[in-house]
Amino acid sequence: MVYNKKDFKNILPKRPKNSHKGTFGRVLNIAGSEFYSGAAYFSSISALKVGCGLVTLSSAETVLRTVSALSPDIILMHLNKLNKENLEKFQAISIGCGLSQEVNAIKILKKVIKLLNKSDTPLVIDADGLNILSTIKNVKLPQNTILTPHPKEAARLIGASVENILSHPDYWAKKCSEKYNCITVLKIHNTVIADNKGNFYQNNTGNSAISHGGSGDVLCGMISGFSAQGVNAFEACALAVYLHGLAAEIASKELSEYSVLASDLINYIPKAIKTLL
Repeated sequence: MVYNKKDFKNILPKRPKNSHKGTFGRVLNIAGSEFYSGAAYFSSISALKVGCGLVTLSSAETVLRTVSALSPDIILMHLNKLNKENLEKFQAISIGCGLSQEVNAIKILKKVIKLLNKSDTPLVIDADGLNILSTIKNVKLPQNTILTPHPKEAARLIGASVENILSHPDYWAKKCSEKYNCITVLKIHNTVIADNKGNFYQNNTGNSAISHGGSGDVLCGMISGFSAQGVNAFEACALAVYLHGLAAEIASKELSEYSVLASDLINYIPKAIKTLL
């Protein structure tokens, strides 16, 4: 599939005047662990930055305290509240950013997959969530699952070498989507997106500024934020990847490609969106 600026302008969720916070969807972000509270923050605040009405972070208490100090805009929820009734309140769910691969994290991912088994709620799995997923045999993911691996994570998921992934990213993104019955966002220089229905998109925005820790967490939040607003899963991925790369380009003009951190990137999402308005 080929998208241009006009296409992305049409995909971008509209903002009706007669609206309230619930109009623009709710994201549940299950993220963070003792040493990775930043990942929880980045993947939560970026969903709000793309227009999502409400974002709830579910994490360990230490992470919740840290994120609460960083932003009053994020709602907090303890991990023991992850049940079917609560998950049904959200229009998109993301899991994995900074989650760790400890025993409890494994249990949490398996629990969420099971609870969403018959749901059509978009589920974005990133980072540690992907590494845990690669160890689960014969897993059946919910129908609207999005996986967002970088090449090494993709290699673990598919059982291929990183060299093969980089040599034939189109092929392996499609293979990942076929194996897991999902949409795959393979994060490389020109990020590729594939699903198991034959849809394919290659992005052309972005630069080396994205090669900083936390940038992938920002992208995860952007995808879940657009999904919660009702954008279909594939287009939500394409729009998020396009704007994520564009935000890096805009930021680089002021800060250089050397110095754009994930915390900087978040502040340039609005400028990227404004190019479509």
